[in-house]
Amino acid sequence: MGVGSCSFTANALAGPVWRLGLSISFTRTMTELISPSLAWKLNFFHPLLMWALLGLSLYSMVLGIKAKKLRTAATAEERKDLIKGQYGRRHHLVGSLLLALMVLGTFGGMAVTYLNNGKLFVGPHLLVGMAMTSLVALASALTPLMQQGNLLARKAHVGLNMGMVTLFLWQALSGTQILLKVLANPVA
Repeated sequence: MGVGSCSFTANALAGPVWRLGLSISFTRTMTELISPSLAWKLNFFHPLLMWALLGLSLYSMVLGIKAKKLRTAATAEERKDLIKGQYGRRHHLVGSLLLALMVLGTFGGMAVTYLNNGKLFVGPHLLVGMAMTSLVALASALTPLMQQGNLLARKAHVGLNMGMVTLFLWQALSGTQILLKVLANPVA
């Protein structure tokens, strides 16, 4: 590389360094920085977290259904029984946790893939994962409107989350295929 050229493979500082007329290239993989055994084991953090988040998503859905039953309860007795479960509050807390862990898990999976391979594999699993994270963020952003009683926001919230769970089920299958490829190449 000559003066003024730069490889943008791994560093946010590459732009400012390029403007200084310096050449720089960061293409070291994580296996060059830490033990190969540890780098290989880090591949399992993302799948384990995502399986837990799939379960958490389904649990949040159950809480949301029970919170709706409370809002639409026909009798005072039925409403009294549902109030004890604090389903709306629990749904809100689980949803907040889901959003935070989904964002961290998505970027964590991308980071480990990049650090282990020097690149991201742009394909259906990555793109659907980013779409899912966006759907969770959009659904969560509707919370203030739902708290004001906006029915359209509530329906959009449910629709976005049902779409996310549907994609999540597909991701579980495609992710398992990726995991089997990782398991086929263990570190010696």
